[in-house]
Amino acid sequence: MEQLAFFEIPSPCIGVCHTDARGYCNGCLRSRDERFNWLTFSATQKYDVIRLCTQRKRRRQLAIMKARQTQLERERAELNPQLNFEPKPEASLDFGGFELD
Repeated sequence: MEQLAFFEIPSPCIGVCHTDARGYCNGCLRSRDERFNWLTFSATQKYDVIRLCTQRKRRRQLAIMKARQTQLERERAELNPQLNFEPKPEASLDFGGFELD
């Protein structure tokens, strides 16, 4: 059952209306359907869209943080090879002249 709302739920639009590769707005992170149908949504649907946008924002921020961390690790490894803890590709060892008695 829907609860009556005294105030209209405002659109999360912040005026940055460009879509990313996945089809979400770069500003508010709504999908195309969510943007186009906003005025026809019920209050419950609008709250659900806002919740989804918040989740998308958190995921995007986490991905950005992980990318920054990876980049910092690469830069540190380049500056100081002793701190490069990434596994090195195994070189083929030649034991041709080695014999056991």
